[in-house]
Amino acid sequence: MKSDIHPKYEPVIFNDLASGEKILTRSTTSSKKTMEWEDGNTYPVIDVEISAASHPFYTGKQRIMDSAGRVERFNARFKGFGGKK
Repeated sequence: MKSDIHPKYEPVIFNDLASGEKILTRSTTSSKKTMEWEDGNTYPVIDVEISAASHPFYTGKQRIMDSAGRVERFNARFKGFGGKK
């Protein structure tokens, strides 16, 4: 591999703004905003709007769509449309 062409892969904290969950991991992204972690070290912080900690699919709070009712409403609305002449 060529040297000095790859971005730095450093530890960062991802802060989920919706749930307040913080995750320490490694990433090539960086930030000027920093935060002290539980181990006493200071790391850059990346704020994210949503993560697995707050996403409805992963938390089990997903709404189930009533697809049968939607199909019935569609058929009722377009009943007789496109019939033979």
